[in-house]
Amino acid sequence: MTAIAVGIVRYAPLLLLVAVWELVTRTGLVSTSVLPTFSSVIEAGVRLFDDGTILTHTAASLYRGGAGLILAIVLGGAIGIAMAWWKEINAILGPLVEMFYPLPKSALIPVCALWLGFGDASKILLIFLGCMLPVTLGAYNGARGADQTLVWTARSTGASRLRTLWDVVVPCAMPELLNGIRTAIALSFILLVASELIVARQGLGFMLSFLGDAGNYSGMFAVVIIISALGFAADRGHLFLTRRALAWRE
Repeated sequence: MTAIAVGIVRYAPLLLLVAVWELVTRTGLVSTSVLPTFSSVIEAGVRLFDDGTILTHTAASLYRGGAGLILAIVLGGAIGIAMAWWKEINAILGPLVEMFYPLPKSALIPVCALWLGFGDASKILLIFLGCMLPVTLGAYNGARGADQTLVWTARSTGASRLRTLWDVVVPCAMPELLNGIRTAIALSFILLVASELIVARQGLGFMLSFLGDAGNYSGMFAVVIIISALGFAADRGHLFLTRRALAWRE
């Protein structure tokens, strides 16, 4: 089968969902007051793009989400590997990670708003705090699972602890770390939209709230689809980079 045919077969359920959506709203099985027709949603999305509104709000959301996620990946990955490699660091930070990991991350929204206000900084801090823990645990579990034979071999050939950490432990930690990053990407969208719904004057979450309050449900559903498409693209991009990063395992 060609790549196009494979893609059509793979995403056929989405096409079926769109067809059913249009059918049940056109025939009146579901009232358009609660679920606009899919075609009207697309038309509303086109209008949002035409006047530039959605582009401005999308750029604001991507900046907040990207900044918080990058900080979480860099610091969370470093902390997780350090916890696995140095017992002293694990003794200090381990209990904190275990205590805060089960905390509902949305509970941090009012805290971040109280500290940093309604601007970008509070959203970036929220996403950073919420996404860092999955990355930290992924890096920690991956580093802890490093092949001890490789570690001992590196040490026996004269490699320093830092050299062994970089050449052996970090590559062994990559699969689990990348899994943690995938979880963090999904979580970043959840936290971003949730925070913008409550404490924002700009962004996709704000657009959802604004359009819903104005009764523009077609536009509101268009924003939902845009958010879903961005999340899907981010996840596919991560999978592509993961395959490239782990190509050495083949």
